[in-house]
Amino acid sequence: MSRFAALWIWLFALWLLLTWTLTVEQWVVGALVAAVVAVAFAPLGAVIRPWRLGPRRLWQLGRLVATALRRTAVANARLAARIWSPHPRPRSGMLVVPTNARSVAEFTTVGVLTSLIVDNQLVDVHRDGHRLQYHAVWVSDEDPMRNRTRINAPVEDLVIGKDLIARESR
Repeated sequence: MSRFAALWIWLFALWLLLTWTLTVEQWVVGALVAAVVAVAFAPLGAVIRPWRLGPRRLWQLGRLVATALRRTAVANARLAARIWSPHPRPRSGMLVVPTNARSVAEFTTVGVLTSLIVDNQLVDVHRDGHRLQYHAVWVSDEDPMRNRTRINAPVEDLVIGKDLIARESR
């Protein structure tokens, strides 16, 4: 029941954030959609209880959100500059990058957040080999560790081992 309640609160908060509407109908629909999704997803794994968020975890979550937003904005500006530039066209390609992610929650969080950044999109996950495969807009370096530093390390370092993901899911 606690897992359902935690998931419902997160989903309802997300609904309110996405719809940004303060009508009774919108809240009722959001509560019902959140309940249905929470029932479906509660058995799948642990959920961080919103009532257990302390200042340290909120600070870490804020840093993660700020990093993802900053990297997304910079990547969008860089891509626009490359497109408008009369010089070399982007050299797109596939990159295999090592990762420190081990749990499903860590792989999911790192994969989703790094795919929000327009420079690279997660294509495949090799859990046993601890690697992520990305389609990159600009491939300039074949060194996997340098690519990790450029692509997934800034987000990964804020997610893994920082207690942002529920302990039971590790």
